[in-house]
Amino acid sequence: MKAKNSFDRHSFFEDVFAVVRLIPKGRVSTYGAIAKYLGTGKSSRMVGWAMNASHAAIPHVPAQRVVNRNGLLTGKFHFTTPTLMQELLEKEGVKIEKDTVQNFEKVFWNPADELL
Repeated sequence: MKAKNSFDRHSFFEDVFAVVRLIPKGRVSTYGAIAKYLGTGKSSRMVGWAMNASHAAIPHVPAQRVVNRNGLLTGKFHFTTPTLMQELLEKEGVKIEKDTVQNFEKVFWNPADELL
């Protein structure tokens, strides 16, 4: 039996994957917004680790839809090519310039607001 305050990384990653799967095409969320929604507001780095591990997850996790708090494509080097994250987002209609989501406020999807 686990201690009350122990951390189950596998369960946390699965929770992150479930939220990311809900982000609509053409929208993005942030590591911090997802962590906060999951009740672990200071765990945005763990959300990033989950995104890095998501490429083998089934069903598919659209990891390209998770960016940093400024809209920067900080996870791009964890894709098979350094441009794939941008290419996937652009296919969904998200405009990217200099590795940054344009109109970030307009395309930002906050799970705390959207998943009431």
